[in-house]
Amino acid sequence: MWRRVFVYLCLIAFSQLSYSASVSQATEGSRSEGLSDYRLGSGDLLGIKVFGEEELSVEVRMSDAGTISYPFLGELRVKGLTTGALGDMLAAQLRDGYLVNPSVSVTVLEYREFYINGAVKTPGAYPYQPGLTLQRAVSLAGGFTERASSSKFYLSHEKSASNAKPSKVKLNTRVAPGDVITIEESFF
Repeated sequence: MWRRVFVYLCLIAFSQLSYSASVSQATEGSRSEGLSDYRLGSGDLLGIKVFGEEELSVEVRMSDAGTISYPFLGELRVKGLTTGALGDMLAAQLRDGYLVNPSVSVTVLEYREFYINGAVKTPGAYPYQPGLTLQRAVSLAGGFTERASSSKFYLSHEKSASNAKPSKVKLNTRVAPGDVITIEESFF
């Protein structure tokens, strides 16, 4: 009888552990949502590792022109690529006369800044953090001023056309690197 109780308790404990692991994976997946297709832009700090080749593993910031300088390969235009596409491009170019079978990993160490202006206490440029919302961005900028509107928040995406009209958004809206946030003042 004790053996049956023990087996039953072990099954319950195992099912609880499996459930916790699946919830943890789902939460992590939603947190990183959108970053797998993140497009590199000017100001991003990249970590490039070529496994087994220390002299080719570097940290480099993308220039305003959208280029990076990389050993042996020189100046490369990488703006708009994903980290995976950049890794593939570097591996292909290193394979062409430098290394036999390079394994390249690219990560974003520091994202480019987003900008917030208008009725916040400290307007300016701030470092992007994955999962950033408009509400958190306002907090980073010291919060709203006394005259800030409670509903007039506008967001311009960096990738939109330069003449595109900013979109009216809510506090739970996700912010991306390079975005410009404007907080309007209220009349009363």
